[in-house]
Amino acid sequence: MHASATTEAAGRHELPPLPYAIDALDPLISARTLGFHYGKHHGGYVDTLNTLIADTPLAQLSLEDLVLETSGKPGQVKIFNNAAQAWNHTFYWRSLRPQGGGEPPAALRQRMTTSFGSWEACRKQLSITATSQFGSGWAWLVLDGDELRVTSTTGAGTPLTDRLTPLLTIDVWEHAYYLDHQNRRADYVSAVLEKLVDWDFAADNLAQALTSRHRAQLPSGS
Repeated sequence: MHASATTEAAGRHELPPLPYAIDALDPLISARTLGFHYGKHHGGYVDTLNTLIADTPLAQLSLEDLVLETSGKPGQVKIFNNAAQAWNHTFYWRSLRPQGGGEPPAALRQRMTTSFGSWEACRKQLSITATSQFGSGWAWLVLDGDELRVTSTTGAGTPLTDRLTPLLTIDVWEHAYYLDHQNRRADYVSAVLEKLVDWDFAADNLAQALTSRHRAQLPSGS
């Protein structure tokens, strides 16, 4: 991940600061919603995770490694859920910005066109996926090989465990939007995609993923 999902010090994960002011997304996502969502929900996942891994070898792992290490292990479901939610939420905050939306940067837009037919078709698929996700979960734009895909996960699920590269995400747990939009998830998703989504963040993640892949393919010593 290109933004640290938690601040890690002495084997302890800390809640990272928001990348903008608490009221910066008003009125589409209110300061009240962010106060609960970031402070109570995201902060709660980080605090619970630290309690669960205290004085264990897992406390020495980075958050991303912790997600991968505990995924699919029946005895570590609680640790996975809290680690993955801590990671997902930091990635979500970075997927948004004040005065967002608009057209994606050229390189991302071209990749969207190749994968979906147009960048607008990609955005529409994100909207459909986020709106139709049953129950709590996430909608994601990911890099899968050379193609972009839109996918969803349930609960604390993350594309990391499927070895996909997340580019951006939309949180569709009810606490992400209920105070502002009540049960109108579609209104919240529309607001995110039209006015808040940070396509630059997605483009940066795509560029870094492609650069890392290129370096990995270079002969040793190049």
